[in-house]
Amino acid sequence: MYIAAEKKVKAKTSLKATKSKNKTMTKNTIQNWLDPVPLWNGNSIESAVTLSQKMYSNYGLEQQGILYTGIVYWNLPIPALYEEVLRRQEGIVAHLGPLVVRTGPHTGRSPNDKFIVRESSSSEQVWWGKVNHPLSQQHFETLYTRVLAYLQGRDLFVQDLYAGADPTYRLAIRFITETAWHSIFVRNLFIEPSSQQLANFIPDFTTIALPNFRAIPEIDGTHSDVFIIINFARKLILIGGTSYAGEIKKSIFTTLNYLLPQKNVLPMHCAANVGRDSEDVALFFGLSGTGKTTLSADSRRTLIGDDEHGWSDRGIFNFEGGCYAKLIHLSQEAEPEIYKTTQRFGTILENVAVDPLTRHLDLNDASLTENTRGAYSIENISNASPTGIAGHPRNIIFLTADALGVLPPIARLTYQQAMYHFLSGYTAKVAGTEKGLGQEPQAVFSACFGAPFMALHPRVYANLLGTKITRHQVKVWLVNTGWTGGCYGVGKRIPIQHTRAMLTAILNGTLDKVPTTIDPVFGLHVPIHCPGVSDELLTPRLSWSDPHAYDIQAYKLAQMFVDNFKQFADTVAPQVLQGQPLVAKRNDL
Repeated sequence: MYIAAEKKVKAKTSLKATKSKNKTMTKNTIQNWLDPVPLWNGNSIESAVTLSQKMYSNYGLEQQGILYTGIVYWNLPIPALYEEVLRRQEGIVAHLGPLVVRTGPHTGRSPNDKFIVRESSSSEQVWWGKVNHPLSQQHFETLYTRVLAYLQGRDLFVQDLYAGADPTYRLAIRFITETAWHSIFVRNLFIEPSSQQLANFIPDFTTIALPNFRAIPEIDGTHSDVFIIINFARKLILIGGTSYAGEIKKSIFTTLNYLLPQKNVLPMHCAANVGRDSEDVALFFGLSGTGKTTLSADSRRTLIGDDEHGWSDRGIFNFEGGCYAKLIHLSQEAEPEIYKTTQRFGTILENVAVDPLTRHLDLNDASLTENTRGAYSIENISNASPTGIAGHPRNIIFLTADALGVLPPIARLTYQQAMYHFLSGYTAKVAGTEKGLGQEPQAVFSACFGAPFMALHPRVYANLLGTKITRHQVKVWLVNTGWTGGCYGVGKRIPIQHTRAMLTAILNGTLDKVPTTIDPVFGLHVPIHCPGVSDELLTPRLSWSDPHAYDIQAYKLAQMFVDNFKQFADTVAPQVLQGQPLVAKRNDL
């Protein structure tokens, strides 16, 4: 490791004399006056700056209007970034090598601080409302001018990466960050170009993440000093006031959700894996905390990706090159693949508790947040797909964590029910995944199992899904990973071993031959038997000690479904309404 300098300038005075002569000189400026001095006595190691010059893109920052910066670290590999993180005191190394960082007061997404610039090229297509808040072009330009001024004289980390494993649909993205650990995060999460691709890299979009820069709401038109802003016309994403790295990841997802449907590609908030048969592809839809990452990591199947995918006319492809797993109460026995990543060099651990003496992790400690996270390269999963590409799915699983404890653990969906439940996107948000949530899960409906990231109206995605599942004759299932025997606080969480047994029965075709019974409230086709699962568990009313209390909660949830779906009633085909709860049809709730 070296004290790095982009330009060698011979110091005319000693460091001590320089300090006394100009006390206002910054540490970086002083370092830039010095020749690189090796801090390691072994074989020669290049400085971070020298190394980054070899990874420099011919399309420089000056071509993007970013001028007069400090040192720019281009496409550094993770070991060099580790050195910068430690030198800048951005994090610590835990036992066996992962990097532990803190995100400060923002330990989850800030959905109220997300904006899309209202401009002529996209304003008619964007789904404006509670999810996508508009920001005027004038406010954007005012804020961006201040951002450019903020960047002057600052060291920056740049990573040129791809989003999308399929070269036909991938997006070239330049990530500019002021922290080294965010540079590790994006390098873990997205796809690295080859050296030849890097030399000729021209970004389709640029993301600038500045956690130490804050907006001024009265001037910038934001809701607070935090901002996540997407400008489709300028092909630019600005993030500030928050260190939570998930904002970077989900901003790219929102961008792909806007661009890809225009190419007849369905962007999906889902995990994906494939069996030994290359056509045995399974998709796992669901919001944070429902089990996408956990359940898709199956040692018997090849992981394509854990969170975001596209479905083109050729098949499924991963948007990312890494995973961003929730770690609270992670079990080595139940989730061995993910657990191993918490003990590896290169993994970024956000807000995970660590013993200050031994540097051992405590994955059960939620003192900072329930939303502890691990970001790691998908290569750390032993059975991950090297290409991130597979064929069309055979099975689709909608994951929900039902906090009311009334949905069956597993059900087969008709086409109408599949469309209805996709647009409904019922689940329970788990504490900590968003700013402002309390300790108890909140029952919510999130269209397409990912409304916070949908730039277009949900019907766009639903129409694409309906066309594709019909064309490829895909079976669709609803799997409840939430509560049984009572609502949250009374019942218990469905054991993951039982959920895995149900998924195995889905994927190996066992449940195709099992008779089903119709749930009297929701109309779902519930298997009467599943290997490895008690029959009582399959019928949630039987697991409640008070059947009448179950009926009250079930009718309550049915009403919630009906009330929520009113927003789509005039925009969907009449047959989709046939997928609503049976009790709504009978009693017109």
